[in-house]
Amino acid sequence: MADIFDVIADGTRRDILQLLRERAASGEHGTSVSFIVGELGVSQPTVSKHLKVLREAELVSVREEGQHRYYSLSAAPLDEVDDWLVPFFDDGVAAAGVVGAATTLPDSAVAAADLVGRAAASTKHALESVLKRIPGR
Repeated sequence: MADIFDVIADGTRRDILQLLRERAASGEHGTSVSFIVGELGVSQPTVSKHLKVLREAELVSVREEGQHRYYSLSAAPLDEVDDWLVPFFDDGVAAAGVVGAATTLPDSAVAAADLVGRAAASTKHALESVLKRIPGR
């Protein structure tokens, strides 16, 4: 299986996952390739190529009806990403707290630590927001 981080690093694949998440949240039980093509404005062969990668990573499931295929989000593999990110949130929040006490560090180091702490807190908030919207999480 492909590394989950490599899979979600691609913007088109993230767009497909986002679209499938939104469709599932609205009660859809599968999204056709032609719908994805129309929504994203990407060619059918490109969408099919990305869906294959997402299937291999088990991020999507497919249901076949005749000649049509309907894709749905399978969020469970994202637990690996969630588990990997959690320690960074804790470290980032801790780093933000250290900035106030770091008066002996050069200004550039204090600024860098502050930036890392703010970025970690912002990333944590964004990820929590996304994860809350995934059905079954």
